[in-house]
Amino acid sequence: MHFDEILDQAIAMLQRRGRVTYRALKRQFNLDDAFLEDLTVELIKGQRLARDEDGEVLVWTGVPAPPAAPAPTPLAYTPPYLVAKILTTRSAMEGERKQVTVLFADLKGSTELIRDLDPEAAQKLLDPALQRMMDAVHRFEGTVNQVLGDGIMALFGAPIAHEDHALRACYAALAMQAELRRYAEEVRHTQGLEVQLRVGLNSGDVVVRTIGNDLHMDYSAVGQTTHLAARMEQLALPGTIRLPAATLRLVEGLVRVTALGPIPVKGLAAPVEVFELLGATPVRRRLQAAVARRVADAVVLLTQTLEQTMATEMLGYQALCTLPLGEALLLAGRLEEAHALAERTLALARERQERGNQAYALRLLSDIAARREPPESESAEAHYRQALALAEELGMRPLQAHCHLGLGMLYVQTGRPEPARVALTTAITLYRAMDMTFWLPQAEAPLAQVS
Repeated sequence: MHFDEILDQAIAMLQRRGRVTYRALKRQFNLDDAFLEDLTVELIKGQRLARDEDGEVLVWTGVPAPPAAPAPTPLAYTPPYLVAKILTTRSAMEGERKQVTVLFADLKGSTELIRDLDPEAAQKLLDPALQRMMDAVHRFEGTVNQVLGDGIMALFGAPIAHEDHALRACYAALAMQAELRRYAEEVRHTQGLEVQLRVGLNSGDVVVRTIGNDLHMDYSAVGQTTHLAARMEQLALPGTIRLPAATLRLVEGLVRVTALGPIPVKGLAAPVEVFELLGATPVRRRLQAAVARRVADAVVLLTQTLEQTMATEMLGYQALCTLPLGEALLLAGRLEEAHALAERTLALARERQERGNQAYALRLLSDIAARREPPESESAEAHYRQALALAEELGMRPLQAHCHLGLGMLYVQTGRPEPARVALTTAITLYRAMDMTFWLPQAEAPLAQVS
């Protein structure tokens, strides 16, 4: 937020409460000492709305504010399935030091945007934007810790622990921008106003102190974790997402960025390397990247296991070896070998009437066809649909979800946004119903892209 936006919110906060400590202002708005000093001078001398008390407290001296409704707690806007997760795991979180990614998002120039609107019209404009921001955070199992009038502050990695917190934050930021662009188009047509979002990220450590029944999390940031995320947001141009090297290191190879070079950041002695987040890459999980790098080891082990099953004529176990071996070869980019193995597995499964293995082999053939350059889209789609039909008949719900995911990504790849949205939404619904949260980011990132 710009200075005038923070000033307006600080005035509203001081008017509502009557007395506010400088420490509370620093925590609420993530201010450094220089920014706090400028804000204090403006409130006391510029606006003549407050006085200092003992160098620790600002006291309101302006017109008293009418009683305001209490601010909603995180419990009020957090989906029930996330509430359950947080309350179940909070005892393990409290007192722990956790690595997290902090996200700040706000509407650029909201003060000017709503200046000529009455309070009710202003709220009707801002509330849908805030809801879209929160929905994007919750979709990737982040939590909104503060709603800041025209923006939000969210955490990934606490109070719900995720090792891929930085990747989830990046996907949430991309989804958020996509949703706000659609909302901005509505507002432009109906009201002639320009709504634009800016987002900042940073990764670092926090110490989780307590998590209340209302889900409010009291925590202490270690170093510049929160401060730098707020500065990234303030540096972002409207419609963009900015992050420092600390976050990029955790998602390198999984997202696309452009380097903006070292940029001076208020409150920090040295310039910070800043990057603009552009989108996701085809490799969506660090685990997949690691498997791809060490796939030679996997291929050797799986080949040895397959040879043993063949030597002992354990035909019933061959498909259990050939399918993961085919997937390993696919990850390694050895498409012809993977294709030959998948065809062999399909033939063996049909011969032995193992319909479940037939479905898995068909899905593997689909993945291989989709990975070719250019993609063999007709073959991939036909095999996905055959695999899906078998999976539905046999009640293999995880495979159904994987087939919808594969179809959705194929449609994205071949420029068919509407069927992509349908397939990816179906995959997400199935993954959520089965609590297969590991797969959600892989479906939600391409969905954000076509949105």
